[in-house]
Amino acid sequence: MPDTGTAPAAEAGTGVLPSRGLHHLALTTEDMQMTTDFIVNVVGMPLVHAMTVPPGVGTGPGNRGNPPYEEIRHYFFDMGNDSLLAYFEIPKGEKKQSDRDDIGGMQHCAFTVTPTQLEALRQRLDAAGVEYDGPVDILPGLVSMYFKDPNGVRMEACCQPEEGDDPKVIGAVLQTKAQARVELETTGASEEWIQQVTANLPD
Repeated sequence: MPDTGTAPAAEAGTGVLPSRGLHHLALTTEDMQMTTDFIVNVVGMPLVHAMTVPPGVGTGPGNRGNPPYEEIRHYFFDMGNDSLLAYFEIPKGEKKQSDRDDIGGMQHCAFTVTPTQLEALRQRLDAAGVEYDGPVDILPGLVSMYFKDPNGVRMEACCQPEEGDDPKVIGAVLQTKAQARVELETTGASEEWIQQVTANLPD
C-alpha cells in the first residue's frame, strides 16, 4: 500500500475530525421542474434556495468545478439535520445517463430518517406510484428503503428503529480495532498501515 503522506483522520482519543458532516451533495438533472416536484412533493425535502449560476462560472475563468455550462439552474433542498441536497440542471441532450457503478460515479445518496419519517416517506412513495425496495435489514439495528429519483439516482433512507427520534449514525456502524482488522488484513496492507487507520477505533 503506497504511503499517501496524510495523517490519520482523527487523532486517537481526541475526537478531532476534519468536518462537521455533510454540507451538501450535488447531483445533476435535465429537468429541474420534474426533479423539484419529486424532491419536494414526494420525498418531502423543502426547497430552500433556487438560483441561476452567475455568468462566467460555467465556461469562464470563474469555474471552480461547476458543470461547464453557462447560467444553469442550481437548486438546494433541506435534507434534514442542517444538510443540503442540491441539483444542477444540465442542458437537455448534452450528457448521457450515467452508470452509478462507474469508477468515480455517485453510487447512491443515503439520508437518515426516524421511524415516523420512514413511514411517511413510504406513504408518499406509494401515493406517487414510485417503486421502492424495503425496508430491509442492512446492519444490526439498521433498516433501509431504496428508491430512485426521476434522473435514475438511487437513494436510500436509513432508519434505526430502536433509536426512535435520536439516531446515532456513527455509533450504529462503529467497529472495534479487531473487527475492522479482519477486513483490512484482506487488502494486503502493512501492519503499520492497519494500525494507523484503526488508531481512532475502540479496543
